[in-house]
Amino acid sequence: MGRRIPLWQVLIVIAFMVASLMYTIVIVKGYMHCALIFSGAFAAIVAVLNGYKWSYLEKGIIRNINSSMQALLILLTVGMLIGTWIAGGVIQAMIYYGLMILKPSIFLPAVCVICSIVSLATGSAWTTAGTVGIAFIGIGSALNVPIAMTGGAIISGAYFGDKMSPLSDTTNLAPAMAGATLFDHVRHMVYTVAPSWVGAVIIYAFIGAKHSSGDAGASMKSVVELQTVLKENFYISPVLLIPAVCVILLIVFKVPAMPGLYAGVWLGAICAMIWQGDNFGNLLGNIMYSGYTSETGNEFVDSLLTRGGLSAMFYSAVLVLCAMVIAGILDVADMLNIVCEKVLRFAKSRGSLVFITLVTCILCNILCADQYVSIVLPGRMYKEEFENRHLKNKNLSRCLEDAGTVTSALIPWTTCGAYMSSTLGISAAVYAPYAFMNLINPFVSLFYGITGITMERMSDEEYEECMRRREAEKKVLADKLA
Repeated sequence: MGRRIPLWQVLIVIAFMVASLMYTIVIVKGYMHCALIFSGAFAAIVAVLNGYKWSYLEKGIIRNINSSMQALLILLTVGMLIGTWIAGGVIQAMIYYGLMILKPSIFLPAVCVICSIVSLATGSAWTTAGTVGIAFIGIGSALNVPIAMTGGAIISGAYFGDKMSPLSDTTNLAPAMAGATLFDHVRHMVYTVAPSWVGAVIIYAFIGAKHSSGDAGASMKSVVELQTVLKENFYISPVLLIPAVCVILLIVFKVPAMPGLYAGVWLGAICAMIWQGDNFGNLLGNIMYSGYTSETGNEFVDSLLTRGGLSAMFYSAVLVLCAMVIAGILDVADMLNIVCEKVLRFAKSRGSLVFITLVTCILCNILCADQYVSIVLPGRMYKEEFENRHLKNKNLSRCLEDAGTVTSALIPWTTCGAYMSSTLGISAAVYAPYAFMNLINPFVSLFYGITGITMERMSDEEYEECMRRREAEKKVLADKLA
């Protein structure tokens, strides 16, 4: 451990990271990986100059990397899933039948609603994007809907369920950090999520109707052409939808994500061998690693279906690892706590406290590249302050999700942003302006914080019980440290 780092030095580290990323992304238009490593090295130098030993900082980096291992393993597994599902015709079948029922005018709101239902059932935005999300990208392209809009609608729907489902890990983590109960937390989120989601669907309906008023004939011509190419080059049957249904059901019935996705990989492989005439050696030796290469002769279809495999996820996986370097240093050197402690002094009112909490969650996503950190750290920091102001714990847990969970997919270098970019084939910077639910949600939360609407207060008895519980927890902790 070193000495407490001065605030001005912490701000320099943050400014250095932001400047490095902006220079790399905007000016050079290059890869973010080295900018993150470079920023991590700068943060390490500042920490060492303040008495922190490199061995201690290294342990923090490794600990953060370990915390992201589950996400990385899921990322790589989804790469294999995409490859075998295309090889098996699963994605093609989803696109083929989806084109029969989805029209340009209703496509965007339908995407948001369907993704919401799937993510609510599975509790996973990642599973939603990796299954129906990929199919919607193909359907949207055939309907001449801009890919950025389709991506935004997928993200909005996927994160609706990721916030509201009791099966979601973040939905369970937020109340645990804030001291609320799960179902109190879910019910309280309805006040912010419902208007955000409804607003998003209305916007999608409006821009979808406006977009479809253009060349509808050209859109339908593209649909017929795509269906014809798919039918001529692949075996298409409703039976090919079974792997997608099975993966969703496995997760609904609380099978862990990794086994559920692996089951999807092998179901896709079985479909490839039985219905598409592929062989096991090619699937195991090539497609699962390098992805599927489409050779239909149709440029659009080939670009759409040439994807997947472990190697397709390497860019995002390495990006996450690079982000964990600086995140680990910021964590163990206590730099973020230093900033937040100073900022908390400006939280004079209920609205400013909510504002600071929301901003802290977003900054944690930007600086620590992980949605779990954006829930755990602000939850730990602001829990007592919410209680001191007689605000129920579920107010804090709602804020943690309103800013921590929903903004994680909008930042390219977070685990969520990297996953969504690789899975959907769209940069987070491209789809973010159209992820309306994710963009609206923090502002609805801030509105409630300022006006006091739905910000429930503790009764005198609840406050006294809260203080007794806090003192008991501190006594237990002191006994452990003694």
